[in-house]
Amino acid sequence: MIVLKYILIAIAAYLLGSFSTGILVASRQGHDIRNEGSKNTGASNALRVLGVKGGAMVFIGDFIKASLAVLLGYLLCSKYGAMLGGLCVVLGHNWPIFFGFKGGKGIACSAAIVLLTFWWQGLIAIAICLAVIYFTRYISLGSLTMLFVFFVLVTITPGVWPYGAWAFVLLALGVWRHRANIERLKNGCENKIGQKAKA
Repeated sequence: MIVLKYILIAIAAYLLGSFSTGILVASRQGHDIRNEGSKNTGASNALRVLGVKGGAMVFIGDFIKASLAVLLGYLLCSKYGAMLGGLCVVLGHNWPIFFGFKGGKGIACSAAIVLLTFWWQGLIAIAICLAVIYFTRYISLGSLTMLFVFFVLVTITPGVWPYGAWAFVLLALGVWRHRANIERLKNGCENKIGQKAKA
């Protein structure tokens, strides 16, 4: 029975993640976000293509769907269920079955996940993320910093450290999806807030 619950969590969370807020919001404004800006369906590209309001709507929608996946996991299988739901909703967001497996980078989803699973570690990680974005204007750098700080805090917290392996998977997913951004950061040509996405 418990195995079936975990399977249900994984499938439901993945399908929730596959619901693309970015595509929905953009289409209502006459855009196909998959063909504009960085061609990413997440909140960062929505900010560039749709402006502050559109970007905020996409972020909130992605945050909510991740929250629902984590809460479903909590209800069915407590902490482990929440962690599984978190991972699977990011997988669905990044590789959505409804949209040819081309999605976002999972940062808005991850923000909800870190807050709802390990709240104070998540809160610190998000605060540092926002500070990095504020001072550098690099959303990608702030996003990766959030995931890295969260991983470190979970790993060094007494009684919580075994979950560091799970936090590392979240970090690894974020790094993989940001590999082009990382290359641009190294080359000094990453897009900053307010800039049009470069080809």
